[in-house]
Amino acid sequence: MNKRILALLAAFGASVIYGINHTVAKDVMPTYIEPFGFIFLRVTGAAALFWLISFFGPKEKIAKEDWPRLIGSAIFGMVINMLMFFKGLSLSSPINSAVISTITPIFVFVLSALIIKERITPIRAFGVMLGLAGALGLVLFGEQMQQGAPDIALGNIMLLTNAISYGIYLILVKPLTVKYHAFTIMKWVFLIAIFINFPFTISEFTAVKWSSLPFDAIWRMAYVVLGTTFSTYLLNIYALKQLKASTIGAFVYLQPLIGIAFAVLVGADKISFVRIIAAILVFIGVYLVTKTKRKTPSQQKP
Repeated sequence: MNKRILALLAAFGASVIYGINHTVAKDVMPTYIEPFGFIFLRVTGAAALFWLISFFGPKEKIAKEDWPRLIGSAIFGMVINMLMFFKGLSLSSPINSAVISTITPIFVFVLSALIIKERITPIRAFGVMLGLAGALGLVLFGEQMQQGAPDIALGNIMLLTNAISYGIYLILVKPLTVKYHAFTIMKWVFLIAIFINFPFTISEFTAVKWSSLPFDAIWRMAYVVLGTTFSTYLLNIYALKQLKASTIGAFVYLQPLIGIAFAVLVGADKISFVRIIAAILVFIGVYLVTKTKRKTPSQQKP
């Protein structure tokens, strides 16, 4: 199969996992574990998995000049991003979380143009705006559940910070994907993230009553560690090897759609005409952003 198609499937798979995560993770906090304690579990669990799987990959040494970028990737991708997402999600709602995440591509496009000089074409910019319109339509014209959302305003600000931080992470980590194997990158950024997150998260982690956790809480925590963290970061790193950072960012537009589809599947929501139209806009937007122009024979390298 074409490498680009595999990369697109990887990005899509990550978006599906993320979309479901908005509901799965929300139902655990703060009843069984506080947000920051969840981060320690998430980062530590993922780090252990990446170091374990790295033994099956190449043995690579990180160049001295790449360490600042690696540390920056950990700070924005596994510290600020995660802390703000889980805390914001605990204060706001899953739907708000999914929608606010759609601003990530806007920042990815801007940062891509400024930092790595990525060319932003009019058609791809239009795709971003179209996808954003569809994603926002899923919420602006639908019901918003406010139960379990004690401070929506503060939570939304944190979710906004999370989206911006993730956009910066995609830009920072992109050059590293060219030089190093995905296993090498992930094992180091998550190890670094453990130490940076430690002072903010350890107290809430140790407060968890592990022996009395019900199965419902255990499988949700496992989903976040194995799915939302280990699998999605690995899938996105693989996708970044073949796709532009802004293309990966555009896939967050699918998260509100997937989140609502999951809610419908479990009987927590229903499909409406407005949501169908919004879904179509999201898919068209992602298609325009990920579409590349085929080279003519004269443009192809010999």
